[in-house]
Amino acid sequence: MIKGHSAGIGDILRSSAAWRALKDRFPSAKLNLLFLSNNPGYPSEKLIAKHHLLDSFYVIDKHYFNSVRLFLKALKKSDEVIKKVNPDFIIDFEPYGLESTIVSMIGRFKYGIKTLGINEVFPRGLLYTFFSGSVRAFKKKYGIDILNYTDRDFVVLDKLEIKRGNIQIEIKETPEAKKFREKIKKELGLDDNVLIVNIGCGTPDALPKRPDLKIYEEIVYYAYSKYGLIPVLIGADFERQVNQQFIEMYLKKHNHPIFDIAGQTDILESVGAINLGKIVVSSDSGPYHIAVALRKPTLALFNFNNQEHFHHNEWTVCRVVKPNPNIQQLKEDIDYLYSVDSFKSHANF
Repeated sequence: MIKGHSAGIGDILRSSAAWRALKDRFPSAKLNLLFLSNNPGYPSEKLIAKHHLLDSFYVIDKHYFNSVRLFLKALKKSDEVIKKVNPDFIIDFEPYGLESTIVSMIGRFKYGIKTLGINEVFPRGLLYTFFSGSVRAFKKKYGIDILNYTDRDFVVLDKLEIKRGNIQIEIKETPEAKKFREKIKKELGLDDNVLIVNIGCGTPDALPKRPDLKIYEEIVYYAYSKYGLIPVLIGADFERQVNQQFIEMYLKKHNHPIFDIAGQTDILESVGAINLGKIVVSSDSGPYHIAVALRKPTLALFNFNNQEHFHHNEWTVCRVVKPNPNIQQLKEDIDYLYSVDSFKSHANF
């Protein structure tokens, strides 16, 4: 399998629904992912490399393909991965660009491997053994107005008559995640009644996606006052400042335990931190997708109506909270999420 885009954990993890669909159709298949990354070395690679649905994971710097000086290096590295994996079939999930097409062509024309790609613009499809229709044709075929990011991987799989149906993204705790979850739970003296809060959006480009802290205040206090949910704030080390800002603001009005573990986890351990929560409240960022993939009851707060980012399932509620947040609705969402059963037993893991 070939993918190529930004290396954010949410961007890659959303492909896990397609991996599950392939495993359901071909139970004995070994799935190997080659990721053509705009950001090689990104922390998400460490997590995806241990994803339970993948047999192996490789990364090539996407910029190699766009450099005259480094193009031969791109070909060499692609060839090395293909020889090492020795696949029976190559699926190129990317509808745009030639980088993934080039890798597929090496497999097809040098090693005689059958390939499947997307005929986004004719004659791109002719470079593959088999090809699906374009993204536009897929949307028209199924009457889709806005194509959810998770659904995008099913454009190429349509050629194999593999439908998404109700398949959701998924992830499991690694041993590292479980160890951290048990350790922090003991250190903080927590039971299972925890509210994980991810304010997030700490990078400059993500700041516009961060909801007003007063919205978090309303949600956190409601969850504590009605259900006794102890708030635990998570995040990267550079997000500790906003977490502390929130806690300082919060404790001026409310007096109960609240914890901040931002910066205390690596990417693997962050899954354990998120799995600690009975409910997760998050902005539109990586932890939101991890929570959904863990089947945690999740309230996702959006500043923009980015419906392509929404997850649609029983354990996830997505709300647009800007410019006019409906606080009463958010409280009712907490009521609903607190009442739902754990969905892990329903997950097709």
